[in-house]
Amino acid sequence: MSESRPAPEWAGDVGLGVQAWVGGKPLPTPDEPSRPATRSAGRSGRSGKKKPRRTWEEREAARVAREEAAAAEVEADPEAVARKILLDTLTGQARTRQELADKLAKRGVPDDLAKGLLDRFTEVGLIDDAAFARQWVESRHRSRGLAPRALKQELRRKGVGDDDAAEALEQIDESDQRDAARALVDKKLRSMRGLDPQVATRRLAGLLARKGYAAGLAFSVVREALADAGEADDGIGDHPDF
Repeated sequence: MSESRPAPEWAGDVGLGVQAWVGGKPLPTPDEPSRPATRSAGRSGRSGKKKPRRTWEEREAARVAREEAAAAEVEADPEAVARKILLDTLTGQARTRQELADKLAKRGVPDDLAKGLLDRFTEVGLIDDAAFARQWVESRHRSRGLAPRALKQELRRKGVGDDDAAEALEQIDESDQRDAARALVDKKLRSMRGLDPQVATRRLAGLLARKGYAAGLAFSVVREALADAGEADDGIGDHPDF
């Protein structure tokens, strides 16, 4: 019986294995110690030669190799890999169940295994769409001035259910919306001094519309802000949307 060759140094390391697979510098085996690296000629290289850029084919081969290595890892111990994916993704930032499910699917985790782990994470409180929605609404309304309509669309894209979204949006009343809209308008007005009032009105109303505010509230806030700034004239007051 012939003597078996020792396992290469990269065995068990996906990153190093990918490097070897795509034809990188051969990695030594335990009975072939690596040689110490020599110092380079300098940052720019004394030879004046630049390191050649990889071709599209080489980059694509590396990408495929990474995906195959990740798939092999999932196949070897899918539950451990899926659990690590979830924990890594949740570190430092809450995620919705749908976001996490998409992440697992992208990494090739089987659907039945993904569902079981997601159910378990939900059961112990690591996944909580209702809490996520409340935090998201509070943060985005405060930092970006988004109105409920825009926030509802964002929550829907993240997979939050309508009931959880509606409960979270109850945090924002009409007074909150008006204050946030006025803050957006006042900030924008500082860069619009001397602009024709009707042009300013259209631009400011458009800004609020993009943030999800209804036309009636938007034009009311804009008219009030322009009047306080001394920019209003008789033409603005006659705007059909007021």
